[in-house]
Amino acid sequence: MNLREIREQKNISQYRLSKLSGISQGLLSAYESGHKKPGMDNILKLSQALEVDIAALINPKPAA
Repeated sequence: MNLREIREQKNISQYRLSKLSGISQGLLSAYESGHKKPGMDNILKLSQALEVDIAALINPKPAA
């Protein structure tokens, strides 16, 4: 699953994820659309905010 799929599965809005992670909503949108790739610092913030293993964000698996 990719970032958007993980976020939606956890019923978290981009706005809420922005507040939980400290990453702007605009940047989250760019990550989800593929326009930008997060650095390791933001991957760590996202994994903590979403309560998922970092590997889920680094090596996303296709949704079943």
